[in-house]
Amino acid sequence: MPNNIKVLVVDDSNTIRRSAEILLSDSSYKVITATDGFDAMSKIVDNQPDIIFIDIVMPRVDGYCACRMIKKNPLFFMTPVIMLSSKDGVFDKAKGYMAGSEEYLTKPFTKEALLTTIQRYTLRLNNR
Repeated sequence: MPNNIKVLVVDDSNTIRRSAEILLSDSSYKVITATDGFDAMSKIVDNQPDIIFIDIVMPRVDGYCACRMIKKNPLFFMTPVIMLSSKDGVFDKAKGYMAGSEEYLTKPFTKEALLTTIQRYTLRLNNR
């Protein structure tokens, strides 16, 4: 089934980026990757992803700051941002939601978790 949904995965770990890219590409999603929040900003403008998975702890611009910047931009404030973190604490999740993220996935994530999260926003994505 052809899929035109573009997914941006932002993580400073090459392993995490590559894993997500393989898992999502196998399900026919177009995957764009970025190494940190700063790199993500240009990729967002250039590629206009439909959904963004972003790590919290990264050099230069962390996930919280990047999420706030995305949500302040009128072109991208409706783009779902999903925080990725190895931390599973209530404080970390609350901080992610306060930054504007829609959800919070704990690493390591599964293919099912990624796909379920994307599918949750598919209707919203298709109605833009």
